[in-house]
Amino acid sequence: MANSLATSLVAFSLLFSASGVALANAPAAETSAEASSSYDKVPNVSHFTLDNGLEIVVVPDRRAPVVTHMLWYKVGSADEAPGKSGIAHFFEHLMFKGTKNHPAGAMSKAISKIGGEENAFTSYDYTAYYQQVPPSALKDMMAFEADRMVNLVLTEDVIGPERLVILEERNSRVENSPAALLREEHSATLWQNSPYGIPVIGWKHEMEQLNRKDAIDFYTRFYAPNNAVLVVTGDVSADEVKAMAEETYGKVPRGPDLPPRIRPREPEQNTARSVTLRDERVSVPSFYSEWVAPSYNTAKHHAETAALEMLAEVLGGSVRSRLYQRLIVAEGIAQSVGASYDASAWDDGSFTIWGSPRGEGEIAAMQRTIREEIERIAADGVPDDELDKAKNRAIKALIFARDSQATMARIYGALLTTGGKVEDVNEWAGHIRAVTSEQISAAATRWLDEDLATTAYLLPPKDRAMQEALPADGAANDNAETDMDRDEDLTAVEQGE
Repeated sequence: MANSLATSLVAFSLLFSASGVALANAPAAETSAEASSSYDKVPNVSHFTLDNGLEIVVVPDRRAPVVTHMLWYKVGSADEAPGKSGIAHFFEHLMFKGTKNHPAGAMSKAISKIGGEENAFTSYDYTAYYQQVPPSALKDMMAFEADRMVNLVLTEDVIGPERLVILEERNSRVENSPAALLREEHSATLWQNSPYGIPVIGWKHEMEQLNRKDAIDFYTRFYAPNNAVLVVTGDVSADEVKAMAEETYGKVPRGPDLPPRIRPREPEQNTARSVTLRDERVSVPSFYSEWVAPSYNTAKHHAETAALEMLAEVLGGSVRSRLYQRLIVAEGIAQSVGASYDASAWDDGSFTIWGSPRGEGEIAAMQRTIREEIERIAADGVPDDELDKAKNRAIKALIFARDSQATMARIYGALLTTGGKVEDVNEWAGHIRAVTSEQISAAATRWLDEDLATTAYLLPPKDRAMQEALPADGAANDNAETDMDRDEDLTAVEQGE
């Protein structure tokens, strides 16, 4: 996300993808897109940095006696060294082991004892750890996190068993899931040069080789206060958070300054590609097409990303969208269909359209209808009333997201670890309101070129599949048919998180 335009559209992407909040699908009264913007801004947000470089954001919410404490590190699977895929996710697991000051499980027991919750997640660009606890336990959570930031005990007795755990996780989440297998192959096909084509959980043969030296090198390089962002949301003030953070995190020494993130970038893509997986566990066929598109960090200006946000919403972002209304409600040929724009990334983002036919419906018929709607938008834009309603759905989703402390922590954490600024969240609604029909038309023309799509097909075995399951024409279709004919037992591997 480009710093100048890493708008708080990150919030929008997280709401509809990463955090799984499907508020856009909920019915909502439609009002003018030019309505009052008094609710656009998240109130009373504080932002400061400790002397050791730890960046802190506080979002007060006094409605319930709960706080969410979420520590983000600016490192994910896309930052891994070649041949070391999976080390970021592996290290997420290792962070729950013992330290010089606390035995393994001590933090989890303390959280469980007070009825709190904890978890962690790894993505391409960041790794995060969080707890939800009463405000009285916040300082203890800071002390635990500060301790394991520098005092982990990583012996062979710790590394070996945990490596088996992540390998079993890959077996259960990826190898046993046709959809996950296909997703992994699709990502490796979509991204020709970017590390985003490597699964977050790692390639199995590389995961098997991860060792103690790899873990220690990763730890000492990336886990330091000056490579981290702390977000605290809930029943607490900025002054309270700052005082507690200085007493805990403030004692952790600053780590070495890391060089700027410079990764292999995607070349210009000039072909349509497809991957196909047939599996006896698949009873309902499905597909998705994806295009590389600018993220907030790589776009030239915020208008470009805002237009893509609105294009996704108009096409398939809710039950009010064109694809839902036409394919599911009017024609009844689909049981699911949608579109999303994932722009929350350090490097390029992506635009995705997916669907699954209903009954005797065909994927080919769905794809023809989807293409017709894309071409209509490219040629004619979006009528004002339709665009106003789409803008309102998007803005309301962000407003309602404030009911979740965890969602707000994810919004700010993802934003700041991928090049954005705290102020971007409050600017996001303004960028959405400024989107024009012409900009959406230009986005559809520029980014949703049929001849540049990478499409994935998840199908039942041939003896159970309709022969018309795939389109008959076009470069992408030729590739898909070749894949089917060449191998009926295609294997793949998918991304873990």
